[in-house]
Amino acid sequence: MKYPVTTLLALASALPTAWAQNSTPAPSMQRYIIERDIPGASQLSTDEKRASAAKSNAVLHDMGPDIQWVQSFVAGDKVYCVYQATSADLIREHARRSGFPANKVTLIAAVIDPTTANPGR
Repeated sequence: MKYPVTTLLALASALPTAWAQNSTPAPSMQRYIIERDIPGASQLSTDEKRASAAKSNAVLHDMGPDIQWVQSFVAGDKVYCVYQATSADLIREHARRSGFPANKVTLIAAVIDPTTANPGR
């Protein structure tokens, strides 16, 4: 049986809503910034950074999908990491298991960037 394109488009656009109504909602991921005091962080070699990332990735893998590392910034004796997680407790648990300090864990309330100035955003 053939259907008009408009009918197919309407059905396709309704699928995500139908799936969401029939599935268990995933836990809400929130974005956090973690401040880590690591003396000499900006002096770490490529191999040391690689080993640190590998250790973090292994722990994250063991912890499951409720925590994700987005990226990190090294500045002087500090590392600022952006994570997504269902709770700050998961971030602290990752720090405990990986051996990296989590001196301060802060929920990110908003992100401001150059596009924030655009109307309608």
